Amino acid sequence: MGDKESVPKGHQYDAKSIKVLGGLEAVRLRPAMYIGSTGETGLHHLVWEVVDNSVDEAMAGFADEISVTVHADNSVTVVDNGRGIPVDMHATEKRPAAEVVLTVLHAGGKFDSDTYKVSGGLHGVGVSVVNALSDQLEMEIQRDGAVWEQSYEKGKPTTKLKQTGKSRKTGTKITFHPDPAIFEKHVFSFDTLSQRLREYAFLNKGLKITLTDERTDKTAEFRFTGGIAEFVKHLNRGKTALHDSPIYMEGKKGNVEIEIALQYNDSYGENVFAFANTINTVDGGTHLSGFRSALTRTINNFASNAGMLKEQKDEVTITGDDVREGLVAVVSVRLPQPQFEGQTKGKLNSDIKGDVEQLVNEKLGEWFDKHSTVARRIIGKCIDAARAREAARKARELTRRKSAMDSSGLPGKLADCQERDPVHCELRR
Repeated sequence: MGDKESVPKGHQYDAKSIKVLGGLEAVRLRPAMYIGSTGETGLHHLVWEVVDNSVDEAMAGFADEISVTVHADNSVTVVDNGRGIPVDMHATEKRPAAEVVLTVLHAGGKFDSDTYKVSGGLHGVGVSVVNALSDQLEMEIQRDGAVWEQSYEKGKPTTKLKQTGKSRKTGTKITFHPDPAIFEKHVFSFDTLSQRLREYAFLNKGLKITLTDERTDKTAEFRFTGGIAEFVKHLNRGKTALHDSPIYMEGKKGNVEIEIALQYNDSYGENVFAFANTINTVDGGTHLSGFRSALTRTINNFASNAGMLKEQKDEVTITGDDVREGLVAVVSVRLPQPQFEGQTKGKLNSDIKGDVEQLVNEKLGEWFDKHSTVARRIIGKCIDAARAREAARKARELTRRKSAMDSSGLPGKLADCQERDPVHCELRR
């Protein structure tokens, strides 16, 4: 059971060997477990954790503006005009609720469906993890006619939550500076921030998000009334689309809200984004699987009914790879208590594949029936992709057979005939 020689002499493996990390110590000891890495990805993940809370307020209908500012020292401030984190005393912790949210793992308002019916922050570790991995964090809350402030260092409060003024506004302001002792990269990228904040704005119609970079005086403002259909147009810019307007479908299956927009272009690549409660599920999940399988089925059904698969000598079979050539799409679902794979929420595991499939089968089938000209154009591209794939497969097989014959050689004393004169190389009667 292991290499005994590797254990120091005299070392006893007993109860004294078991260390219990209290509070946020575990986060500082193993940060990658909570934010994915201590490199550039993890650094920016801190911003997403704070912004997610503000976006949750927007999805709940309590906020419509979020601002993100990168300061000269690479600290970041996130401000929203939501309700503000509660400041009253927590019944069991005997501390203000805001302090509990900032210092206790798995503390938050997302564990039931009463405070937030739909949310991206689910585990109650987001802002407390940001606090633990910052050498300085300042919190300002406006609610109930007052302004409240508190300071932290490496996850620990350095001041008490105190009232510092009066205000008629409501909202939360978090300013944090990532701890350079934790992170390999310390500089935030304006392009990375703007790309993700633009996604948030696309996914939440009418939400205004501003980004200000005090290091370079760059600014950006995002607000879209067209939602994910406008998102697809943005992704397709610079390409030749097969149809002018994106195909848009939305609906509700049980307690799952589904929104999908797609548009084909004349390229051969695929560009699909999948989101769950505005979280970018970069590794896909059940919502993406449902969309892809339904898209393939619907296209095959229409093509078969229209007789498009038998127009040539050989019947064509359209596969998932064929329908994804030139596809640009955004799949967005909202559901209570989603199940993600890990704290970084890269993959959705909730069992909603069938819900998405059903919606796409219904809505896309109806759209194809009403817009048969565009449908034929799209399916024509899919058929071309299928034929190209089949031709490439036959070419590979031919090359392999030829290569096998060339490399096999002739047995014994036999050799290839090199004579060109028919008299010497042809059998005659």
